[in-house]
Amino acid sequence: MKLSTLLRHAVAAASLAVLAPAVQADSLADIKAANKIRVGIDLGAPFYGYIDDKMQPAGSDVEAARLLAQDLGVELEIVQTTNSARIPNLLSNKADLIISSLSITPERAKAVDFSIPYGAIQAAVGAPRSLALSGMQDLAGKTVAVTRGGPQDKLVSERAPQARIVRFDDEAASITAAASGQADIVAITPPIIAAIAKRNPAREFEVKFVIESYQLGIAMRKNQPELKQWVDDWIRANLANGKLNDIHMKYAGVPIPDEIVKGAR
Repeated sequence: MKLSTLLRHAVAAASLAVLAPAVQADSLADIKAANKIRVGIDLGAPFYGYIDDKMQPAGSDVEAARLLAQDLGVELEIVQTTNSARIPNLLSNKADLIISSLSITPERAKAVDFSIPYGAIQAAVGAPRSLALSGMQDLAGKTVAVTRGGPQDKLVSERAPQARIVRFDDEAASITAAASGQADIVAITPPIIAAIAKRNPAREFEVKFVIESYQLGIAMRKNQPELKQWVDDWIRANLANGKLNDIHMKYAGVPIPDEIVKGAR
């Protein structure tokens, strides 16, 4: 290959490298120009996201996404995802944001950028009332259902290595397994443990103990400062005016933790 051709290729590659961050950073303008924001939500995760009896998306994350799109002045397109596909869907550009009970962790922050926290989620263990469980040590030798890729999957794997873990692709499948008796122990969130109890009251499902509490964030692809700034400001405004708390109360029955609200001021 001629030297001049090599030089042209090198210059073109360098130009693309310089332009790439600028294109990503301009995604907020692109969203506004398209008049649409694509938000990835797991619709198999009550109370965060689910399909209601009218076959419409519902849940706290769904309502938060609708409020965000409304405040941005664009149409909302919900990109249905599963727990384990949330970040892959974002990185493959199938979604502009992920609002899907996604906890902020150092590992995930290597792949995506997070907003400031807009809520919190607890990882807990639930089981029938008759089953005595008080801590992770009691899971040894027992079968525990988790949602694949969720924080509970990692926590049980690391802290209860002698447990037998059964992984389901979404929280709806975990709920069905626990409510039907396919699984006696499930590591999931307290509101979903309550949903299991409601689905089959005879099982007397209850929270046995809380493993850990995580802050929730809205995820976006890296190097998008304008989008991140807008989302952070939106969270601050809607925590301050109580709208996000009203949504949380509607579905979870408890307020957003005070440390989340104070931390956004």
